Amino acid sequence: ADVNTFLNDMTTDIQSCAGGVRESLAALHAIESGAEHDVQTATHIATYGASNCSPANNELLDNLTQYQVSESLASFGLPRVADGLVTWAFPDAQQVQTDVAQVLAASGTARVAANAKLQRDLRTLDAQRAYLNKIMMNAVNATSATGKLPPLPG
Repeated sequence: ADVNTFLNDMTTDIQSCAGGVRESLAALHAIESGAEHDVQTATHIATYGASNCSPANNELLDNLTQYQVSESLASFGLPRVADGLVTWAFPDAQQVQTDVAQVLAASGTARVAANAKLQRDLRTLDAQRAYLNKIMMNAVNATSATGKLPPLPG
């Protein structure tokens, strides 16, 4: 039960930032595929999402900075997950969304460079997600918890 509560808390606190990443990447892909043409709206989605991944601008992320894992879960390394989700959001997810806005604003050689930076920062985001998921899955498997891991895009 404690692991399920922990997973629910983590999902609740990270979901607005994670949703912003998901929406930013979807907006970029829609522009790049030609399905959408409103670059201004896509840029707004990315810049708003980036600001929402800062604990200073997001009360739920601020909650993560102070989250206390119950003692029954400390042996699973879950305090690292709460801290790691803050890092996933700020600076990693925030940087990815800033990169999306820069890709949308750039053209020519600058766009190629902005896309390369986005790809590097997505790899960082993905690596952090994999690290956190491994810790959480170890706790889930050890306790037979039924909760779901926070859905972290990248």
